[in-house]
Amino acid sequence: MEFKISPKPSAKSRVFIISGTDKLGLIPGLKKEEIDYATAAFVSEQSLVTINHYSYFIFIAQLKDKKTDWQTGEACRKSGVEIQALCNKYKLDEITLTNLSDRENAAVLMAEGIALSNYQFLKYRTEAKKQTNTLNRIFFTKESATVKEANQLSIISDAIYKARTLVNEPLSYLSAEQLSKEIVAIGKEGGFKVTVFNKARIEKEGMGGLLSVNRGSIDPPTFTIMEYVPKKALNKKPYVLVGKGVVYDTGGVSLKPTANSMDRMKSDMSGAALVTGAMYAIAKMQLPIHVVALVPATDNRPGENAYVPGDVIKMMSGATVEVLNTDAEGRMLLGDALHYAKRYKPELVMDFATLTGAASAAVGEHGIVCMGTAGEDVKQALRESGFRQYERLVEYPLWDEYGDQIKSDIADIKNVGGATGGAITAGKFLQHFTDYPWMHFDIAGVSFNMSKKGYFTTGGTAYGMRMLLDYLTHLGKA
Repeated sequence: MEFKISPKPSAKSRVFIISGTDKLGLIPGLKKEEIDYATAAFVSEQSLVTINHYSYFIFIAQLKDKKTDWQTGEACRKSGVEIQALCNKYKLDEITLTNLSDRENAAVLMAEGIALSNYQFLKYRTEAKKQTNTLNRIFFTKESATVKEANQLSIISDAIYKARTLVNEPLSYLSAEQLSKEIVAIGKEGGFKVTVFNKARIEKEGMGGLLSVNRGSIDPPTFTIMEYVPKKALNKKPYVLVGKGVVYDTGGVSLKPTANSMDRMKSDMSGAALVTGAMYAIAKMQLPIHVVALVPATDNRPGENAYVPGDVIKMMSGATVEVLNTDAEGRMLLGDALHYAKRYKPELVMDFATLTGAASAAVGEHGIVCMGTAGEDVKQALRESGFRQYERLVEYPLWDEYGDQIKSDIADIKNVGGATGGAITAGKFLQHFTDYPWMHFDIAGVSFNMSKKGYFTTGGTAYGMRMLLDYLTHLGKA
């Protein structure tokens, strides 16, 4: 999607955002009977009016204030979903947005909703060309957005597209090795360094958690390190992102029992896709922040010499883990990555993982379960970013009692904590491998859609990336 500031409106379609019917008279070319028509429509609670001028369309969106500023902002994005559908219905390839409302960034937020809902994954469609959306350019009048806003929107949209595409790729293409190759290519395009550890190097590092999960697969694991170092970084110690990279999860020997539960398990690497897309955006926007991202990757299968319940695994940290469920595999490889992160002496580590069904059951598709040891100032800033981007956070406690649930009789800890508090006991497991400020984001409920929901298309969503980028963008801005 192309975003630009344009000195003149599109010859094909024009979108005007208003905050009240008194603004209708500011729309150029609108006749009195059209103003009357639009006024009547808005009085009857319509939010969008379409006027066909034959040679071009005029779309008028009325923005109404919601209970909170962030809800009003989300309404702007959602109105963009309607605009996107109309543009493709009428086979339009470009639109110009003009903001006549009282909200300064209304056009930018609407454009974001348009762009995110315009994403498609058509790689495996035989008639992809016929099915491709026509809309590919969004222009802003100079009063409606800045060049910086347009450029940033272009970069973030591109990053989200890349992350969604990684999630949507099937295992038949996206093995752990191929995931690393994709990250290398994204690194070259984005301008950040990528290093890939093969199985031999992973064994040398002693990453027992990652290797144990990989034992059931004929394909080797990978451990990918991304790093972006700006010339003048605000931080002396790096921020470290960790993304779970299970490219497919059968549950291993503890095979997933629920009907259709494996249908979306290609998305179990959504955390890896999210941090990869984030690194691309960070580098392209040239944020003044030193950031590292780590992706441990493998598939989890019941074949070969698969690890089994009852096994005791020695992790990279030296800690021993009693395995009671091989479907609790994400925490095994994340434990190694979190231990590896210690060598950076990080300012903050944030991991993103489709970790537990418990998190999905708790908050569903409406937010991210999070927990961690970071300071309250960090948590508050993350919450504010979540509200601004409407990727909201629900914090869970890390009380000692949850740690008691993962104590093992024969090893240091066990990889499941029983029937209750599953999202938190998973978090307590991860905490065992940290000695730095840390936040864990369980994106199990929001990472993948079985059907389109607003500007989140079917398949991978990249939900959480905008929250993360918002937080990093606001660092140093008191």
